[in-house]
Amino acid sequence: METLQGHWVLAKMGKKVLRPGGRELTQKLINGLKINSKDDIVEFAPGLGFTASLALKNNPKSYTGIELNEKAASILRKKITGENRQIILDNAAKSTLKSSSANKVFGEAMLSMQNDSRKSQIINQAHRILKKDGFYSIHELCLVPNDIPKQLKQKIQKDLSRVIKVNARPLTVDEWRTLLKKEGFEIVNTYTYPMHLLKPQRIISDEGVFRTLKIAFNILTHPKERGIILSMRKIFKKYQNYLNAVGIIAKKK
Repeated sequence: METLQGHWVLAKMGKKVLRPGGRELTQKLINGLKINSKDDIVEFAPGLGFTASLALKNNPKSYTGIELNEKAASILRKKITGENRQIILDNAAKSTLKSSSANKVFGEAMLSMQNDSRKSQIINQAHRILKKDGFYSIHELCLVPNDIPKQLKQKIQKDLSRVIKVNARPLTVDEWRTLLKKEGFEIVNTYTYPMHLLKPQRIISDEGVFRTLKIAFNILTHPKERGIILSMRKIFKKYQNYLNAVGIIAKKK
């Protein structure tokens, strides 16, 4: 339990929406991608399959999820079934998918957990597998303002890494946009939302009243998990003026 990553602790307690900008920002990005029946779509790190379920409502021609976690991939294969629907156990940073094989690629809450070099590798893979004029969307944790002092930025990254047990490296909005441009994308739309992942109002909005009550009960009856979640909440609250969620839709040049 002491080494379990924060998002999996939340998932164990019953939380389905694990994105920093919540259900609303995820839905905005899916709507912005305008997925249709002619699209071959790829999702990096689908996790519990929440975003996949939204994307598949648009009946794309094909869906491929690239998931590194073997247990998550096994669960996803039971949820995502049907013709031209597949989950691949693979690394998004060095995908085995063919070049120019997708119209739309998306990934959420994964780049923030990578160092800058690995961020670039993953974005480069999205560019490689996209067809000309294809779209790529990301939904990540970001730091504000854009001119946040370097020392404070490093302190936030260090404290986040400690409590969520991953190498948390969120960037400012400008830095996210610059990273995408560097790998051959042009920015189409940028959205920012408050990072209220563990605030009661956001949880109710994301999960509904019944599931929120179930999550609350699970947290109350699991002391170890409760300790981890309270530590996460404390850090989120401490840096609430500097943490946001960002969603970006970019186009392959």
